[in-house]
Amino acid sequence: MRTCLRVGALCSLLLASPGGIHGQEVVSVDSLRSWMQQVSNRGRWGESDELGTLNLITPARRQAAAASVTDGVTVSLAHDLIPGPNRNSIQPLEVEHMVAPLGVTTAALDRFNIMYHGWAYSHLDALSHFAFDSTFYNERPLDILTPSGSTSLDIGVMSNGVVGRGVLIDVPRLRGVAYLEPEALITSADFEAWEERTGVRVSEGDILLVRTGRWTREAAEGPWSVRASSAGVHPSAALWLREREVAALGGDAANDRTPSVVDGVGDPLHQLAIVGMGMPFFDNLDLEALAVAAAERSRWHFLFVASPLRLTGASGSPVNPLAIF
Repeated sequence: MRTCLRVGALCSLLLASPGGIHGQEVVSVDSLRSWMQQVSNRGRWGESDELGTLNLITPARRQAAAASVTDGVTVSLAHDLIPGPNRNSIQPLEVEHMVAPLGVTTAALDRFNIMYHGWAYSHLDALSHFAFDSTFYNERPLDILTPSGSTSLDIGVMSNGVVGRGVLIDVPRLRGVAYLEPEALITSADFEAWEERTGVRVSEGDILLVRTGRWTREAAEGPWSVRASSAGVHPSAALWLREREVAALGGDAANDRTPSVVDGVGDPLHQLAIVGMGMPFFDNLDLEALAVAAAERSRWHFLFVASPLRLTGASGSPVNPLAIF
């Protein structure tokens, strides 16, 4: 049984999985469960492990990534946080600006209210964000979720940051288009075609970023409901991510293709990665400036740096990752 604490009707948004994927083969839940077993990292780093695939980013790999910096240019990978109505947010961002006179000085103060999960705001998912068959990563039970937050696998575990080699796979560039249309599927064949095109091989401990061109499409054609229809990665690619020992995955939407290709299961790639492998996800990044910077240099790897807020018990955090060339 799936349990949602203190969010009521919001559960229906997160658990929704529209049926019918326009003639494409629907993956069965049995196949998903089989893949879950194949990618599982249960017990790999010990029964008490909470870092999952971030264990793959060793100090030596961080040093190598830092040594690859040549010109010191930084690129933000977060989309602007814009308050107000947003069709892709679970709840829209609210910002209150205040002015506080303090004698001869004046202070500007701000209050933010943000539901960062969803399809609007750049954020990092903790391993407590999803359970599958009532189980979290490394066989943690549902009762790690409490009204005061998660007692393990929370975002606080990642407070030292995610730092390592980032690799961009620019799927629109690979396919010769400005952006992918909603419902386009990305597979491991795309990943390997990109490797052949660029000569960059995705390796153990890499942070993999997959561009669909979401924000370029929105600028050209206007906003649309990404939660209802957006390009993304097929869940079978989890087998490839496990084979290549990728440490984290990021995308410019929610990484999963919507609607789901698994009948009755929303966000199947999230389930396989977060629950099966213990792989954190960066959702709703803005990879447009990164794509330009990488193309200008014909260089598709860089130092990746991201640090979540130190929020004990939280299932994720807003984040502003950086690519450093």
